Formats: sequence, C-alpha cells, structure tokens
Amino acid sequence: MRGRSSSHFWGVVLDAPDARELGRFYAGLLGWRIDKEEPNWVAIAPPDGVAYLAIQSAPDYAAPVWPSEAGHQQMMMHLDIEVSDLEASVADALEQGATLAPHQPQDTVRVLYDPVGHPFCLYLGGTADPPA
Repeated sequence: MRGRSSSHFWGVVLDAPDARELGRFYAGLLGWRIDKEEPNWVAIAPPDGVAYLAIQSAPDYAAPVWPSEAGHQQMMMHLDIEVSDLEASVADALEQGATLAPHQPQDTVRVLYDPVGHPFCLYLGGTADPPA
C-alpha cells in the first residue's frame, strides 16, 4: 500500500460494553502493555512490533453467537493465539476471566469466549494447519 512502511502501526479494534475492562483482560491474557487509555478507548500493544489490539466502548454491544445461529449476532472475526502448552494456556485464560466454549471443533485448538462474549482460539504451535 502506498504511504505505508513496515514501521507503521496496524491493528484490530473490538467493540465492548466497557473498553477499559476488556482492555485489561486482553493485556493480562497476552502479557501486553496498555499503550493508550481513554474513557471509551483502550489500545494494547506487545513490547515490540507494530501491531495493536484496541477496544472501543459500544453502548449497544451485542455479544456474538458461536457457532452461528440464524437470527442472532454473528461473529465478525476472532483472534487466533498460538501457544506452546494448550492445557496451561486455557487454564490461564480461564483464570483471567475467559470461558470455554461448549463446542470444540479441533483437538489442537480450544475456543474460548472473552468476558463480553467474543470468541477467540488458543492453538498449539507447530500444528500443520492453523485453526479453522
């Protein structure tokens, strides 16, 4: 893309009822720092790199349903997080406030929900295929 270099930031923004609360969840889960915090906006970033995850407050937020169901808010995207110890990483995520999804489609992947219902996947590193 013209006007963009490898040092320019890029990121993903999630909606949530309370940006600060969900920002603290993901900062703790990923071990990232809170880079920017405003009343309705939080951005977290890794210690190095140019990617970030931001959360914005959305008063009319509706949690997605996964697997999808007709007539309900569908998941628009989800985060995939590679881990080296799936069992320990799931335990850590649950301790941070995540919940385990009842449907688990793959042996090397665990689908969880963050505290406001966004699905995210923890998957074992070194697997031949990324999560579906």
